[in-house]
Amino acid sequence: MLARPRVIRDSKAPVRDPRADEYPMPFVPFGWYAVLRSKELPVGKLVSLYYFGRALIAFRGPDGNAAVRDAYCPHYGAHLGGGKLVGGAVECPFHGWRFDAQGACVHAPFAERVPKVAIGGLPVLEHSGLVFVYVGPDEPSWEPGPIPETTSPQFAEPIDDRVRVRVHIQEMRENIVDESHFHYIHRQAEPPAQNLQTDGGPFAEIKGRIRRRVLGRDLDNTFDCSMSGPGVMVVRTHGPALSVTAIALTTPVDDTTSEIRMLYLLRKPAKAPFLVPFYKLVFKRLAFPEVRHEMRIWDSKIHQARPVMLPHEQGIKALRRWYKQFYPAESTASSDRTTRSASPES
Repeated sequence: MLARPRVIRDSKAPVRDPRADEYPMPFVPFGWYAVLRSKELPVGKLVSLYYFGRALIAFRGPDGNAAVRDAYCPHYGAHLGGGKLVGGAVECPFHGWRFDAQGACVHAPFAERVPKVAIGGLPVLEHSGLVFVYVGPDEPSWEPGPIPETTSPQFAEPIDDRVRVRVHIQEMRENIVDESHFHYIHRQAEPPAQNLQTDGGPFAEIKGRIRRRVLGRDLDNTFDCSMSGPGVMVVRTHGPALSVTAIALTTPVDDTTSEIRMLYLLRKPAKAPFLVPFYKLVFKRLAFPEVRHEMRIWDSKIHQARPVMLPHEQGIKALRRWYKQFYPAESTASSDRTTRSASPES
């Protein structure tokens, strides 16, 4: 069984306003999303998933390649996650129909001919110890690139943290370019100077600096952030004391809830690799409370279609312009109309 993601709950949180669940854009932007770590899907295991408002199953076919298919049997509607794998095919727990990794029915007991039916599914990509799926109206025209740190012996096994929050994943992504919050949430002396660069397509990069005091020491680290569509972000923080690669995986669960899975990979100290457990403990104690505080804020905030920004706060608007490409054209037009109607000049 997969470990259940934590769900943010706070008895001291403000009463939730229904507007906190209202967004002008669809809840599932088009793109690649990580739904599993590879080690969570060994050969012979059938895993039930629920993302994108959709019940899914994941398994490996006879060739060992991962497949992610719809969970319900077209025969009589049973959830296939309660079945088993037979020769790399999923066997329905109710009547024994079997479906292969491509979704086709390959066996139906007592049938003279195998019915020409299939279960739907999603395009799958696997690398960097992650199983990705693509959600969109057409076949994918791009892929997220490999993350070298996940296979490098210079980095420790990742710290894995998974939380579900009632927020749109775009709000999660905007967090990295929200300059002013770095002072109030992450205790930086001042908002960092950032530079968002896009290629006109699904990839974007941000470069900046993190300056803060940790355990009585002043840290001045650079960071490089690479974004691959709406669901995958890799933040590399470089410093003399500690270098960390954070893989931020944001995935829609349903029309009110999103999941953020953080994989933190710490570079092993070259001369003292035995210090890795201590470094992980310190990292958790420093980073996790800040992240939880941030998520509690997300859980009760509303979406501001036209936020009132200060002159130095340019990142959110720039990211929203880039992010529009992951929505259908009609929803982008609707979002623009909402923005104009909310404008104080209108």
